[in-house]
Amino acid sequence: MELRSSNIDKLDGEVFDVLIVGGGINGASAAAALAGKGVRVALIERGDFAGSTSMHSSNLVWGGIKYMESRDFALVRKLCMSRNHLIKSYPSTVQEIRFLTTIKQGFRYHPRYLWAGAWLYWLIGNGFTRIPRFLSPAAIRDCEAIVDTRSAIGGFEYSDAYLHDNDARFVFNFVRGALNYGAVAANYVESLGARREGERWITRARDVISGRELEVRSRVLINAAGPWVDEHNALTGQATDHRHLYSKGIHLIVPRLTDSQRVLAFFADDGRLFFVIPMGPRTCIGTTDTRVERPEVAATEDDIRFVLDNLNKRLELDKPLGKEDIISIRCGVRPLAVKAEGDGERDFLHLSRKHAIDINQRDAHLSIFGGKLTDCLNVGEEIVAAVGGMGVEVPYPRHRWYGEPPDQVRREFLHQAKLMRLDAMTASEASEPLSTRLWRRYGTHALEMLEEIREDPRQAEVLIESTEYLRCELRYAKRREMVTRLEDFLRRRSKIALVVHEEAMRRSPGLREACTILFGDDADARLEEYFATTRRERGEEPVRASDTGSASVGTTAPGA
Repeated sequence: MELRSSNIDKLDGEVFDVLIVGGGINGASAAAALAGKGVRVALIERGDFAGSTSMHSSNLVWGGIKYMESRDFALVRKLCMSRNHLIKSYPSTVQEIRFLTTIKQGFRYHPRYLWAGAWLYWLIGNGFTRIPRFLSPAAIRDCEAIVDTRSAIGGFEYSDAYLHDNDARFVFNFVRGALNYGAVAANYVESLGARREGERWITRARDVISGRELEVRSRVLINAAGPWVDEHNALTGQATDHRHLYSKGIHLIVPRLTDSQRVLAFFADDGRLFFVIPMGPRTCIGTTDTRVERPEVAATEDDIRFVLDNLNKRLELDKPLGKEDIISIRCGVRPLAVKAEGDGERDFLHLSRKHAIDINQRDAHLSIFGGKLTDCLNVGEEIVAAVGGMGVEVPYPRHRWYGEPPDQVRREFLHQAKLMRLDAMTASEASEPLSTRLWRRYGTHALEMLEEIREDPRQAEVLIESTEYLRCELRYAKRREMVTRLEDFLRRRSKIALVVHEEAMRRSPGLREACTILFGDDADARLEEYFATTRRERGEEPVRASDTGSASVGTTAPGA
């Protein structure tokens, strides 16, 4: 909270080259890119960082194989190159994973035709991943015993990538990177609109926590408000070439269905892609694709039934999955960029997730529409080029602002970890050694944790039952991760709220200690605030279909 408070004071007292409104993947990558290249940047987010679309994805980093069917090969090529670049830049975090796709009798394409398409997909991606392979029904059964192959005519396996930790954690690390480069960022600060005065933008903002109002001055204003880009443009009087349509997607988190570390892909009843995705000790299933009119969404009973029905039809489980098996629900909206002059209704379900950046050179204003996590590095570089074109000096244009720390830093961390026998402190039920996990999550900052553990071995103890989070990680989150509410930590800096039943968290004595570390004297209030917020308000409990303005439910490729 000290970091947040000091940053809010800076927002009100300095003049910035650029102010970014919105702390999702687009805003976070733009902030990291600009700050890393020496531009004076401020970032505000009216909720928590990665608090909307960017925390409701499938945790997949994919090259867009879905767009092969529509023959949008240029987009597939771009996304594949972006995926490859992320794998190389974040080898501990973005990792290759195999997709096993099963084809049923009567499907519109023969599996060998799709297998040939997977080979083309592999070639478009420069052969960066493992090669595809064709599988007979018997081979599918040998690979994944839970797949129902009774009506299968074959399948194929290919590679894309996934995030080892959750999507919101990945986004926050861009915010953390921007802060490391000198950016000023604050969550729970809402933009109330902006006006242009001479050569500057003056943005009225409000601290959502205290109610304090402030004015932020900047030469350039970037609207990266995700699904609310159109609303913020209305507040600033900006007319743009693009606008958003909205697609709601949900995922269900259930107990782990298979021990294999691969994604099971199927074509759902309506012919579109449907996934069963590993998530540590759990499995993530979905997703839906429902046309909605507003960004504010919630899962409905129909959404949940669609996902469960499609899963139970395609897997042979000891007993069918039911609502009682659901641990948590992800429900978010995908903003789809369309031309403002078009009606946007044609082929809605085939709209891609590509981004668009509208530039108002006269007013020094940019709007970022659409986009997905896979393309985040491109968004950052494009924003830097656009800001430089508006006359803002970019002192270090060739600086590499993304990626894991240099190998020599990692070697030093691993050397120190080995000397102090860190991995011997790993909890028996942990999924990986402590050194691997701490490096992936914190990079250079993991060295701070080694020092804390060296001084006090209790800092290497798991604090919250059924999780892998240590005391030193909570202390680090308090210092450096701007955790303002308990949900920020449980749902976004970590994925605890996704994989641990809420009732188990209520009973956890470690959660009380975690709150004390994070919030001090406010621990009880923050605990009460979290559990007083219903699962429905957090988008984790369904509403009746009749309570929403949704269209019929379907499936599509992963979001955000």
